[in-house]
Amino acid sequence: MISDATKARFDREVAKYPAEQKQSAVMACLSIVQQELGFVSAESEKVIAEHLGMAPMAVHEVTTFYNMYNQRPVGKFKLNVCTNLPCQLRDGQKALHHLEHKLGIHMGETTADGLFTLQQSECLGACADSPVMLVNDRAMCSFMTNEKLDQLVDGLRASEGK
Repeated sequence: MISDATKARFDREVAKYPAEQKQSAVMACLSIVQQELGFVSAESEKVIAEHLGMAPMAVHEVTTFYNMYNQRPVGKFKLNVCTNLPCQLRDGQKALHHLEHKLGIHMGETTADGLFTLQQSECLGACADSPVMLVNDRAMCSFMTNEKLDQLVDGLRASEGK
């Protein structure tokens, strides 16, 4: 499942740390797996654990702690809406509910066409800009009114010709 080329990428990350601290590369290795497979499976966690000399549970703890690691396949567009208290006070939960209604799914689900996965997330560090969300763990969207949410979803759908 994990190719030799992927393990070579692991080795390049491990080389950045002293030999006795090679476990420090765990997040980079998880990111590599996710880039190549789209998600981090239990089997890939075991391979990473073996490669880094860690207990599989220690790798799993990292995978489950951060919401940037997908533990199952997700849609082409992963929408993470901040629902931490500052965003809640400024309509973060309402933004999540609006997206659930617009996409026809519940938080944690993926649309039938495989385009969107909707998730809640903890603090994204932009409380003054709330409600905020992160698209594909890369693009931060701020001040997400219902209109801006609709524009975002419609624009992403249009980019896929759907």
